[in-house]
Amino acid sequence: MPVRNFARLLVGVSAAVAVLGMAVSAEAQEKKIKIGVIFDLTGPLAGGGSELQYTGVKIMLDHYAKTGVEGYKIETVYADAQSKPDIAINEAVRLLEQEKVDMLMGFFSSAQCVPVSARVDQMKKFMWITTCISSGVFDNKGYKYVFRPQAAGDQYGMMTTDFIAQYSKSKFGKEPKDLRVAIIHEDGAYGVDVSKGNEAGVKKAGFNLVLKEGYSATAPDLSALVTKLKRAKPDVIFHTGYNPDITLLFRQAREQGLKFGAIVGHGAGYGVYEKLKEGLGTDANYLFNTDPISIWLANQKTMDPKLPAVIKMVGEEFDKLKPGVAIRSAHVGIGASNAFVFLDDVLPRAIKKYGGVDPEALRKAALDTDIPEGGTMLGFGVKFFGEGTQMAGQNERSFPVVLQYIDDKSYVVWPKSQMQRETVLPLPKGTTFSDQ
Repeated sequence: MPVRNFARLLVGVSAAVAVLGMAVSAEAQEKKIKIGVIFDLTGPLAGGGSELQYTGVKIMLDHYAKTGVEGYKIETVYADAQSKPDIAINEAVRLLEQEKVDMLMGFFSSAQCVPVSARVDQMKKFMWITTCISSGVFDNKGYKYVFRPQAAGDQYGMMTTDFIAQYSKSKFGKEPKDLRVAIIHEDGAYGVDVSKGNEAGVKKAGFNLVLKEGYSATAPDLSALVTKLKRAKPDVIFHTGYNPDITLLFRQAREQGLKFGAIVGHGAGYGVYEKLKEGLGTDANYLFNTDPISIWLANQKTMDPKLPAVIKMVGEEFDKLKPGVAIRSAHVGIGASNAFVFLDDVLPRAIKKYGGVDPEALRKAALDTDIPEGGTMLGFGVKFFGEGTQMAGQNERSFPVVLQYIDDKSYVVWPKSQMQRETVLPLPKGTTFSDQ
């Protein structure tokens, strides 16, 4: 073969190899999942817990961005819902249609979750809710592509009333029928849902319900509500709110001389101790919050052995971002744990068993999830109600706990299986709102 022809052959082979290499490289680059993440990073919900949930989710996504999952690269696109449902919907559609994300993750506000989940399922796209709790997201909706490992709002309301019922006689010296209780709540999807759980729990316990009232979380004045509470004279107030409405309520309650034996919160604003302390000062002491257990308080002895190291990593990363925080908010752990369940359990199965990261593969993989109690950083297991059930897509194994803030520390005080110390009930004599 002439030298000139041989040279041409070599050039041709080299070019073919280069093209093949580029094709292989492109194929390797294409093995990725693009995740759209939506939280409220501005507006009132940001400081009410959304920014902390975002932080937990981002810590976990950043961790997996370094390692990938089953050969797939993790790519994220973040969006700010600005504490507005209409913007949350617009951002969800933008991420799916313009940014071409494979799925959506996050969502703090139930008022956003309800309409966004409807839109996303209609589009046949996959949505993984880490945070919002309204039962209305799933109740009789029949969604196929929306899943939530998080506990539902009615569970929060039932848990707190059960807690108070157990201590009605021993701590308040009253039979449940003689215990006066009030239910107050912000009037969005989140507050309404928890209040329904409260109401069902009150009925179950046989409490004397002296007031039930909702209010706008953006109301500039809650003095009329405080006046009604003063007239009703509740021993216990069950409150569902964000912030700054919590701070406003307490400030006006202090000004008007409202007294009670206990106030029990339900996530959101009550889950951000730093904000409570900033707004209420020493009156944040002895408050109760209901949430999935803080990952830093969960019993690691009964936990999957791989999880303590993950909890340690999340804590270290959070401390770098927020040094000097008195109590690591449960919000951070909720976001991190629920993101971890997807990245560690659902996503690998979608890739290995169902061949990729399209909505059908992710949906089938989620329905196969079967994590026992102790298998998540939050202590509960994960198994989703299946298609055709009333709450299809909701985790049937999740549960919240009741925590109490005492001297700048957070303790689980209910249920007994998770209890870390005896609860302080009612408010000690000499504290601002004590009715003793």
